[in-house]
Amino acid sequence: MRRFTWRIGALVLVAGALAALVGAKVAPAASHKASAGTMRIWTDGDRKAAITKVANAWAAKSGVSVQIVQKEFGDIRSQLGQVKAEDAPDVIVAAHDWTGQLAANGLVIPLVPKKAALKAIPAYARKAFTYGKLYGMPVALENVGLFVNTAIAKVPKSWPDLEKKALAFQKQGGGNVGLAVQQGSGGDAYHMYPFFSGLCGYVFGTTHGVLDKNKLGVANPKFIKNTALINKWNKEGLISSKINGDTATQLFTSGKAAYWVTGPWNIDTARKAGINFKIIQVPKIKCRAAPFLGVQGLMVTKYASGHGVATAAKDFVANYMAGAGPQAQLAAANNRFPANVAAGKKVTDPALKQIGLASKGGVAMPNIPEMNSVWTDLGDAWVKSTKGDGATPAKAAFETAAKNIKAKIAGG
Repeated sequence: MRRFTWRIGALVLVAGALAALVGAKVAPAASHKASAGTMRIWTDGDRKAAITKVANAWAAKSGVSVQIVQKEFGDIRSQLGQVKAEDAPDVIVAAHDWTGQLAANGLVIPLVPKKAALKAIPAYARKAFTYGKLYGMPVALENVGLFVNTAIAKVPKSWPDLEKKALAFQKQGGGNVGLAVQQGSGGDAYHMYPFFSGLCGYVFGTTHGVLDKNKLGVANPKFIKNTALINKWNKEGLISSKINGDTATQLFTSGKAAYWVTGPWNIDTARKAGINFKIIQVPKIKCRAAPFLGVQGLMVTKYASGHGVATAAKDFVANYMAGAGPQAQLAAANNRFPANVAAGKKVTDPALKQIGLASKGGVAMPNIPEMNSVWTDLGDAWVKSTKGDGATPAKAAFETAAKNIKAKIAGG
């Protein structure tokens, strides 16, 4: 997706990454082994400085030594089940959609935050890290929004207004594109999700409040009824799967796209290009055009008990990291909106505040393992139905996607 650090694209593993060590009372840089009683944290490079700062502050108060190990973000998840116990982390930075897999494999342990910590974090953010029990403390949120180039287009008041303005700009010619949404030949179900939810689509339903793999909503009757709009968008050229991530970025930053669906990872990109912009949520289509929410946080691993730091690690993650101060520092490390309500109210960056508002009603990316069976086929349905001439009728494309997804889930 965005190919942003915490998102789906981050799941692409980078083999052979070298770990770097920093932190409070750290062990020698040549080794990843921590001394007895030292809490080891695995983090990615983007958050290394912020994690080091907040961990050092906590270490000074708690008396617990901390060792910070830098990893490629995707390697944190992939290496957790393979690392030797003596080299393993006690705490990891993580994406919420890892929760189901890590919990099912017994690699992370449940948290029981104090009441103050629970109150500080919205229930929907905590739910994202829940797999029967709470396994992670949310620290930052990310989602896409509609970036509006205010020099060439007005902020739309409704979906019909957006369509009208985007197509009018596109008809001016000169390579103009009204609405830039990245797909490309490989598809991008993440960036397309606001349009999917806006047509009343959803991925999984729930049973007793828990995501149910058997309640697939990819081709639910209400969504299928609305797929005629996808055919319309394809015919008029409003949405085109020929646009990939690089193309969408180039179009918007060169003033050739009036509207761009992207996330906070591209705020600085737009600014450096000298674009004046505002960010809103994609307007309601038939249903709320809710974006997928990525929730980032920290988790305590099973190895903490063997290292003798489980109590300290759980307190650090479940309580200290729920605080407004630590959350503000960590979220600001790479332009993300803090999960802590009080910290969110203190955000001063106008674009970051706008992207936070664009998350309203957002849907946390399903954190169950079966979600891995969804991404490719859901993205492919959009590619086939919005490729211009020769496009597959949307109804058929999404019904085929649903059939394929169900088969993959059934096959395990």
